[in-house]
Amino acid sequence: MNTNLLFDFTVNKENKTIHIKREFDATPELVWKAWTEAELLNQWWAPKPYHIETKVLDLKVGGTWLYAMVSPKNEKTWCKADYKAIEAIKLLSWSDAFCDENGIENTIKPRSYWTTNFTESNGRSMANITTEHATFEDMETLIKMGFKEGFTMGLGNLDELLATFKK
Repeated sequence: MNTNLLFDFTVNKENKTIHIKREFDATPELVWKAWTEAELLNQWWAPKPYHIETKVLDLKVGGTWLYAMVSPKNEKTWCKADYKAIEAIKLLSWSDAFCDENGIENTIKPRSYWTTNFTESNGRSMANITTEHATFEDMETLIKMGFKEGFTMGLGNLDELLATFKK
């Protein structure tokens, strides 16, 4: 795994946003596939020792990705992404929420709006991710739940997955 890849995680309290800039040693096409195909997402999205199980992935504007984050004790936390904008290999945007196994949203837990822009430079890919939150408290709750640590670990899993395609 290449440890010289750019990684920046910034919290903007005033705008209630988190911005993540992450470089990958892979083509934009491969990174895009890893973000949009269930069998690949299942391999990297959750921090170890957790994993995810996708129930539905309907990659289209208005479609949903419904998945469970599964603990080592087989406890499931359900989440969904409702796709708002998709531009192949360039842009992926969704509303994110905790929910039940049928996709019924949990209105108590925080939700966020994700926008990820993918770019390429010198054979590497960059993901510019912004998560927007309705309130400062929602953003703080997500951070206290371990979002930075968990997502950082997931991105490390993605590095490992992408490296397997080079062998």
